[in-house]
Amino acid sequence: MKAVLKNINLFHPEQKLYEKGIDILLVDGVISKIGNLTKENSAGAEVFNLSGKYVVPGLFDMHVHLREPGREDEETVITGCNAAANGGYTGIACMPNTEPAIDSAEVVELIHKQASSQLVDVYIVGAATLGRKGEVISPMAELKEAGVVGFSDDGIAIKTAGILKRTLEYSKMFNIPIIEHCEDESLAGGAMNEGVNSTMLGLPPIPSIAEDLIVIRDILVSEYTGGRIHIAHISTKKSIEFVREAKKKGLKVSAEVAPHHFTLTDDAVKTYDTNTKMSPPLRTQDDIDEVYRGLQDGTIDCIASDHAPHSLEEKEAEFEHAPNGITGLETQVGLALTELLHKKILSLEKLIEKMAINPRKILNIPVPKFDAGQPANFTILDIDEIWTVDLTKSKSKSKNSPFDKRLLTGKAVAVINKGTMFYQDKYIKL
Repeated sequence: MKAVLKNINLFHPEQKLYEKGIDILLVDGVISKIGNLTKENSAGAEVFNLSGKYVVPGLFDMHVHLREPGREDEETVITGCNAAANGGYTGIACMPNTEPAIDSAEVVELIHKQASSQLVDVYIVGAATLGRKGEVISPMAELKEAGVVGFSDDGIAIKTAGILKRTLEYSKMFNIPIIEHCEDESLAGGAMNEGVNSTMLGLPPIPSIAEDLIVIRDILVSEYTGGRIHIAHISTKKSIEFVREAKKKGLKVSAEVAPHHFTLTDDAVKTYDTNTKMSPPLRTQDDIDEVYRGLQDGTIDCIASDHAPHSLEEKEAEFEHAPNGITGLETQVGLALTELLHKKILSLEKLIEKMAINPRKILNIPVPKFDAGQPANFTILDIDEIWTVDLTKSKSKSKNSPFDKRLLTGKAVAVINKGTMFYQDKYIKL
């Protein structure tokens, strides 16, 4: 089968490819030719006129909760993959806070089996400790052999420095990262960021040092062991400063930020909308300004959604009793283009590095190449399309997002992977 992507802008920062107004010929989902095509080249091909759109390496989200096994009422591997494709992603990494946790080869194999027929590549992060209880390290060698790309007790920090030290020593043997949710449990029992707003609203607070303490602990243990530590959804000014200094020392530390932490402040909580309740909590404008600096200077390596689906019944509770987290796979690209590209915080080159290239490098996953003979793994962006978030059209099973009805500029209009294209709400075999 032949397909032509007509009159596109080809953009691959790692390969230094910046071509405008060219064509791509795909044969059976593989790149056959890039450039100006003759009628002979494109004879019999299905033509997709994508004038002005950008073809970039397939975007990759390294922090997604698929909820399967255990909470298939909130999300499944298949619905999560549909949401990822709809949001512009060809690859995701799912986190281990399932029921049971991803702490055995059997659970890894279950998820791989469920994902095998999907357009979206699903990689798996295994639990760092058995049951994510922070007491005994998981069978890391078995999990690595089964195919996991990282380890985490996601949702909570690894409980003690001693256990963290052991997980870093073991994961170092496989050259894969420990991915940390950085919050000190003794300080993190509240409902929102500690500050003027928490006092005004009468909600139990979470001080920013709950994050800072674990970040500095993890950096120190990483330095001592030589293991790789990745800070998930970083959100405080001081934590970003700690990571910046660690990188200057050449330590094996990386970090990600979620769109809600560069888009919303804790002012959003004044509505008491439980879709503004998350962990770590929404912070202040000073923290967002530091996130911008961290993105610009490379302290923050990548952008990840922390896609956390919850049922309507769970979120319709008193604010302090509602679960933390929001969906993000289908709003992330629009938020990043609106808040970072169009506000000139990041160039398109830097944005694609943080949303397609760096996440794969952190997890030792090959970056898609734009060369003849390579399988097509593309995200197609319209960076100027103005659209409104409509959760009724979401592919996720859950609709818990504070961004419903938000006006955004820029979105993913299609993805291509595994010989399949998701375009105009349809899967098309190429």
